[in-house]
Amino acid sequence: MKYLFNFSFYRLQLLICWAPLDAKGFTAPDYCDGIKSEKPLSFLWGVRRHPPSYFFGTIHVPYTRVWDFIPENAKQAFQESDNVFFELDLLNRKTFEAIHRCQLMPRGQKLSDILPAKLFLRLKRHLEYVQRMIPRWVTSGQYLSTTITGNWRRKRPFWVMLMVKSLNEVDIKWHGIPVLDLYLAQKASSMKKDTGGVEDVEEQCVPVNGISLSQVLTS
Repeated sequence: MKYLFNFSFYRLQLLICWAPLDAKGFTAPDYCDGIKSEKPLSFLWGVRRHPPSYFFGTIHVPYTRVWDFIPENAKQAFQESDNVFFELDLLNRKTFEAIHRCQLMPRGQKLSDILPAKLFLRLKRHLEYVQRMIPRWVTSGQYLSTTITGNWRRKRPFWVMLMVKSLNEVDIKWHGIPVLDLYLAQKASSMKKDTGGVEDVEEQCVPVNGISLSQVLTS
């Protein structure tokens, strides 16, 4: 049985310089300067075994923004794989429930308890501005505003930072289109492939929530 393992791009970006598979028309990124390879690079790795297994690095953006640029060898490996595994089990409802819990501060705590008062006020005013603008950017603005910014007062600073960075007209207009990882998981499921995750939410949640407030404020 053929396997394909998916990992986010940031986990592979330093490694793809060393073990590329053929991807015609693709050239090495700048950080691979000095690495000699007879073949163009792709984000697909092969494991020499029978049957073969693959590792494919992705990036968390709407799949429509990158799908046309994914090399054919990666798409072929996906098509031929019997099992596809992701960082997390993206087709399991409990995964997203766990992600939601991960983002929240401990019971009884609020964001205003730890953010400097002036910064909290700036954040509040910015979110109020964004909530007014979203209906101008997309027709489903009111729904998106509630979905994206809901319960923000109880979220941990790191997750609020990610939320704020996504609250712009371009990203809002892309909202609702599956990111590449989720798209591949949905596609694998529709093709009757076995899917799953190699990590659970806690393995990602604990280190992320260990980031200090000062680190978040300077990022």
